[in-house]
Amino acid sequence: METAERFRAAVEKRDLAALDGLFTEDVRLYSPVKFTPFEGRPMVLGLFGVLLRTFEDFRYVGQFEGAAETSVDGVEAEADVLLFRATVNGKEIHGIDLLHFDEEGRIKEFTVMVRPLSATQALGEAVLAGLVADGLVPAP
Repeated sequence: METAERFRAAVEKRDLAALDGLFTEDVRLYSPVKFTPFEGRPMVLGLFGVLLRTFEDFRYVGQFEGAAETSVDGVEAEADVLLFRATVNGKEIHGIDLLHFDEEGRIKEFTVMVRPLSATQALGEAVLAGLVADGLVPAP
């Protein structure tokens, strides 16, 4: 099973342990609710712990494979786009996960894009509360 399929299965099962080996140590996750990326496997896994609790009715609804330039080094890398739908605090979210892979097939860069703005704001508030509750970021 390829990395994107393993990632998708782990998220759909809400299996945080299954996500651990899919990321590089220095993975970067670009979020729609934070200007700078979440960096490093421990932080990204902590964020996924919050996301798996936050999203309601999360489901992937499509997938595209190809290649795309990474944000960090501008090098084209194998990439997959996973389309999803979910709800957060009563707001329906439409989104994509853009996964960039390293030479060994692990996720080295991860970009999340969501719409509409009201759902993005609800997601941001819920994620911040979860990160603070888990001790991953200080309270604002």
